[in-house]
Amino acid sequence: MSKGERKAEYFDRLKRYLETYSSIFIVDVDNVGSNQMHQIRKSVRAHGEILMGKNTMVRRALKVLGPSNPNYEKLLPYIKGNIGFVFTNSDLKEVRDLVVANRVLAPARAGAIAPVDVFVPAGNTGMEPGQTSFFQALGIPTKISRGTIEITNDVHLVKVGEKVGPSEATLLNKLNISPFTYGMSIVEVYDNGSIFKPSVLDITDDDLLAHFTQAITEVACVSLAANIPTLPAVPHMLINGFKDLLSISVASEYTFKESESIKELLDNPEALAAAAAAAAASTTAASGSGASTAAAAAAEPEPEEESDDDMGFGLFD
Repeated sequence: MSKGERKAEYFDRLKRYLETYSSIFIVDVDNVGSNQMHQIRKSVRAHGEILMGKNTMVRRALKVLGPSNPNYEKLLPYIKGNIGFVFTNSDLKEVRDLVVANRVLAPARAGAIAPVDVFVPAGNTGMEPGQTSFFQALGIPTKISRGTIEITNDVHLVKVGEKVGPSEATLLNKLNISPFTYGMSIVEVYDNGSIFKPSVLDITDDDLLAHFTQAITEVACVSLAANIPTLPAVPHMLINGFKDLLSISVASEYTFKESESIKELLDNPEALAAAAAAAAASTTAASGSGASTAAAAAAEPEPEEESDDDMGFGLFD
């Protein structure tokens, strides 16, 4: 097959995948070997396709296909470095987990950027004392124990994001430490014309509900402070208005049905003291009860005690 035929075949495959699949993972394949790539292809075969290619070829194909779907041009800024595509119509979180699950241990190479912090643990190295100067040059505390070099403390050898030096790489290899793991990493996610970071896939329904609840609370607070009725604030405004009516009734001779029991309670100090004591006892018992007490309470609920907050009435009693 000629070079031109290979380019035409690649263009047709990319076009077919773009039209077939609605979601694309843009993946970084640095340090991913051919056998590891084969294993990843097998794991995602039931959910989609993996396509690699030269960046110049990919850009040219996306520009040609751009008029048919302008969303394809959104991929262009991410076509750089050693990247590839994972096309899928399946659940994005499930496919994401399959893509990143296949990782292999790798030794530290001089000049490589550390993806994680690298530590050398304390303990006997099994190396002969003549190599003590090697450890001293790296600032690693050692002692001689039973004729071999022993590292006395854990050492933070390479920080994440730093370049591994030749001495650090040599030491890690001497100690048979393979500190890095390599595999596909997801750079961006394309889904029906939208592009977002893979971390978005970790957002749960509980997270969304918590943010929604917080937003409603903030709207209600602003509405109450500005005295502007909004749907979240109206229940609080009604309750506050009802409390004002109860306060007026208690302070005056005016009485209405919902305030009668409150006024009767205030006119009888002994009953009020008994109600307060019962409420305090109930609070103490609730705070000290275990799971069994809670279950029993759920099975046989006790009558609610009157409190100063709701004056013993519901909103629409």
